[in-house]
Amino acid sequence: MNPSNPVADLAAFYMQAIGAILFGLIFWFLWRQSRVVYFGLWAAAWGLRSLAAALGFLLLRTGTTYWLAPYATFEFAFAIVLISAARAGFASGARDWRTVLRLIAILPIFVALVYAVGGYSRIEAYHTSSALVVALVYFYNYLLLRRPQAVGFRIFRFSLVMLSIAFLANALVFLYLFNSGAVSQWSAYLRQESYYDFGVHCVLAFSAMAMWSETQIDRIRGLTSELDGLRRAREQVSDLDHLTGLLNQAALARRVENRGAYDGTVTVCDMDNFKDINDRYGHLVGDEILRNIGHLLKNSIRYEDEAYRWGGDEFVILFRAQRPEMARKRMAELEARLRDFRVRGFGVLPISFSWGVTDAHGRELRDALDEADRGMYESKRTRANVGARERPPVA
Repeated sequence: MNPSNPVADLAAFYMQAIGAILFGLIFWFLWRQSRVVYFGLWAAAWGLRSLAAALGFLLLRTGTTYWLAPYATFEFAFAIVLISAARAGFASGARDWRTVLRLIAILPIFVALVYAVGGYSRIEAYHTSSALVVALVYFYNYLLLRRPQAVGFRIFRFSLVMLSIAFLANALVFLYLFNSGAVSQWSAYLRQESYYDFGVHCVLAFSAMAMWSETQIDRIRGLTSELDGLRRAREQVSDLDHLTGLLNQAALARRVENRGAYDGTVTVCDMDNFKDINDRYGHLVGDEILRNIGHLLKNSIRYEDEAYRWGGDEFVILFRAQRPEMARKRMAELEARLRDFRVRGFGVLPISFSWGVTDAHGRELRDALDEADRGMYESKRTRANVGARERPPVA
C-alpha cells in the first residue's frame, strides 16, 4: 500500500473487500449458532460494507462523482444497520429486526445530503462526514453494549473505542484538507482501509467469537446449576415421608452411615398404645394422628435440627448442638401439647409419648441412636408398670 500513489491502491481494495467478507462470515456464523440479532445485524452490515468497498474503489479509480451516490448508499446503510444493532442489544430476539426497517427510512436523506456535499464540494468533504458518522456509530455501540465484565466483552468494547478514535482522526485529517484547500497525494491513502483498521477489525471480530463462547459457557453453567437444583429437590422429595412430611427411614439410614462424631443430642420417641388407637378408631384416624404429629414435630424444631419417621409410630429427632436436658424439656413440652390433641369427629384424644434421649457429642450417630432407642423402650416399660400399679384391682 503506497500512500504516495494518487491512484486507488488495488492491494488496499483487496484487503478492505476480503476483510469485510471475512468479518461478515464470522458474524453470520455467530448469528447462525446463537440466533442473537446483534450478531445478525453485524453480519448484514459487513455485507453492505463489502459492496461499499467495491463502489469506493471505483470512485477513487475514476475520480468522478458518478459512483458517489451508490457508494454513499451502502456506506451509510452499513452505519444504519450498526445503529440498529446497538439499539437491539446483545440479548435481543428476532422481533428486533423491525428496528432496521424504521432506520432505513432515513437512508435517502443521508445519501442526498452526502451527495450534495460531495458534488458541490471536494471529495474530502464527503470522507469527512463518512468517517465522522462511522466513528460515532462505533462509539454508540460501545455505549449501548452493557454485558458482564468477561474478557471477550471487554476486548470487543475496547476495539469499538479504538475504531471510533481511528475514524475520528481520519475525519479530522479530511476536515483539515478540505479547509486548507491543499489536497495531498497521500490523502488517497486515508480513503481506504489501513493495516491498523484491518487489524483492529480482526480483533473486533474474533473477540465477538470470544463473547459468544463466554455466553455459551455462562448458559451451560446456568443449566448445570438448574439441574443441580432439580436434582436436590428430587432427592429431598424422595427423602420425605409422604404421610407425616418428615424425613423418611431411608434418609435416616444414609444419615447414620456418615462416619464421624455427631455434635448434638439424639432423641427416639414412640407413641404409647398406638395399636389400640388404630384398633378402636380405625387406620384413617391413626393416619390423621401421625400426620398431625409429623407437622407438630416439624414446626417445633429449629431449622438446623432434623426430624425423621423411623417407622410406624416411631420418630427420631436430631437436636444439633444441644444438651440432653434441653432436649428432654422440649419433648415434655411437645407431649403436653399432645394431651389436648383433637380428632375430627371424636373430640379430644390425648396422645402420650415415650422417649429416650442420648448425648451424642463426640460419638458416632449409630451408637447414640441405639442407646436412645433402648432408653425409649425402657421409658415405655416404666410407664406401663406405673400404669398397671395405678389401675384398680379387678373385683
